[in-house]
Amino acid sequence: MKFSTKTTYGLRAMIVLAENWGDDNLSLATIAKEEGISVKYLERIFSILKKEKLIISEKGVNGGYTLAQDPRKVSIYSIVRALEGKMTPFHCLDETGKVYCSTKCNCGATSVLVKVQEAINSTLKSINLNNLTGGGK
Repeated sequence: MKFSTKTTYGLRAMIVLAENWGDDNLSLATIAKEEGISVKYLERIFSILKKEKLIISEKGVNGGYTLAQDPRKVSIYSIVRALEGKMTPFHCLDETGKVYCSTKCNCGATSVLVKVQEAINSTLKSINLNNLTGGGK
């Protein structure tokens, strides 16, 4: 399983927003420069994050981006899921861990696959943006 650069860059940008939570909005250009990310690519990422209501934008002189809620309430899982889609690393499992095997096999591997998927999702859900900033515990 390999997350895309969209997720890596999205997480980095969200951490920047979390570190500036409660301050002024940040421009896309500021975040892009600070993180060494293309503005165009960051625009696409932020479009998704905005659609998923993880960030909000304001227009105007003091415009820019900020988190839609407190960084302590934003799980890493919600960010990764927004940017990667369904969190199902194995083709034969759905997000709840239900097995959908095309061959209707009883291969024995599914119990391990379910545990791996649950561990990944549980770990991502247990970490919030605040944990990844200087204020995180």
